[in-house]
Formats: sequence, structure tokens, C-alpha cells
Amino acid sequence: MRYYLSPMYALEFTLGFLGNLVVVLGYPLCLQEWRSTNVYLYNLAVSDIICVCALPRLSYLYANNMEETSPFNCVLNRYILFVNMYSSVLFMALVSLDRYLLLRHPARDHILLTPRMAICASVLTWLLANLEIIPVVYYNLEDNNRMNGTMCRDFASLSSTWGFLGYSLGLTVFAYILPLVVLFWSTEKIASMLKMQVEAFKQRETSYRRPLRIVRAAAYMFLLLYLPYHIMRNIRILTRLLVDRVSTCTIVKIEAVYIITRPIAYAHSVINPIFYFLMTERFREQLLARGQQLRKRLTGLYSRTS
Repeated sequence: MRYYLSPMYALEFTLGFLGNLVVVLGYPLCLQEWRSTNVYLYNLAVSDIICVCALPRLSYLYANNMEETSPFNCVLNRYILFVNMYSSVLFMALVSLDRYLLLRHPARDHILLTPRMAICASVLTWLLANLEIIPVVYYNLEDNNRMNGTMCRDFASLSSTWGFLGYSLGLTVFAYILPLVVLFWSTEKIASMLKMQVEAFKQRETSYRRPLRIVRAAAYMFLLLYLPYHIMRNIRILTRLLVDRVSTCTIVKIEAVYIITRPIAYAHSVINPIFYFLMTERFREQLLARGQQLRKRLTGLYSRTS
């Protein structure tokens, strides 16, 4: 874990923090008029930047072979990671629905395409994500009491009960699989609409296909990054319940694969900023323009001082 988890978490924090910070600071500065998509993407960026801020401590502990001995930090760290893991896929699902509705209503005359409704949907999304993770706090506190605060264990090691397995499976289905289904459903809806509109708007075929490619890429990203983690997490919990029926070698292999999938799941926070630039042309143009202005000012300042 020292030579894998520590550098992976450090790398994800560095790249994810910088990429999402550009969006968190750049959106208010560059966008004068916010649309529903901007609201969802901004919340997604906030979610991701909060998520990666929990990684440096994990990286430090793994690098120094140390255990987290603070129950408060243990609970807070796990809470932050999982709230923002599941809020990210929820916000991306909202983005995909927004792209679908925009394709159906290019004039933005649908009530769900208004910034006000996007803000309401974002608030409900944050509330839902927090409600989904409240049991993690309970199991974490219970595990800390059993360990007398000497160890902060990963999600799959918090409890060896069938109820905990049921919660993990429920979280997998309702917090991950359902939003992912929405992502793929939106992709198919966009694709079917493109087939119907391609003749009527042949000159705009490229611009219509662009949101399809972006939404499809987002769907496959969450499928490839999240699915291995959720599969191995539930298998890991199951093997702890059936420890007497599973060989030690098998348990070790399952735990090793589970450890490998953990940083992969958080890699979405590094990749998501790419979607911000692909989906918001105005933000990209404004950001590049401000970057050029800053470069000219710095060049002029350097010329005067030299």
C-alpha cells in the first residue's frame, strides 16, 4: 500500500485539485450568464475539489506506514470521500439529462433548463448524497469504538455483518448503478434524436453529435472507474462474512485487487475537468482570453523592468 496508494493519492490530489480549482475560480470570473449546465458542472467541480482534499492525509499516512488515530479525522475523511464520490455521478447524470432536454428544447423553453431549477436540483442532489452516506458515519464510529480509536479501516472492513453487506449493495444499486443507467439512457435518447434530426439539420450534424460524444464518454468513464471498485468492495465484505469457507490465499488476493481499485475510483476527479472545457465553449473561450491578457500584462511588465 505504501508504494501504490500513497503516490496514486498524491498524484490524484495534485492534478485533480489544480484542474477543478480552475473551474471553481474561473466560472464566477468568466461566465456572466449562467445556464443550467453551468450550475451542474460547477457543483460537480466543487464536489471533486472537496473529494481530492481528503486524499493528501491518506497519502501521508500510507507513505509513513501510520494509522489514523483520530476518530474525528477518520470519520470526516471517509464521509468526504464517499459523499463526493456519489454526488459526482449524480451531477454528471443531471448534466446528461440537461444535454438531452436542450436537444429537445433548443430555445431553452423547458422549465428544467432554467438556472433556478438547476439550483434546486443541485441542492436536492447534495441532500440525497449526504443521506446515502449517513450510515457510513454510524459504521465508522462503531468500528472506531471496537478498535479503541487505534485504527481507521477502509469501507469494506468497517463491519462483518449481513446488514452491512446489504447497505453496501444498496449503495451500489441506488447511488451508483441507477445514476449510471440515467447516463446511458440519456446517451441513447440523444443518439435516437440525432438520427431523426440529421436530415432536417444536416448542416448542424457535427454540433449535434458533439454532446452525444461527451455524454457517452462520461458514461463510460464512470462505468470503467467505479464498477471494479464496487464489485471488489462487495466481494471483500462477503469474504469477511464467509471467512471460514474461503482460503487465506483467496482472501489475500481479493484484498489486493480491492486495494488496486480504490485509487482508480477517485480518478474521476482528475478526468472531470476535461468535460468542463468540452461542454462550455464560452468558459473555454473566456478563460483562454483572460490567459492571453495576463500573459501580455506580464510580458509588458517584464519589458518595462528590464
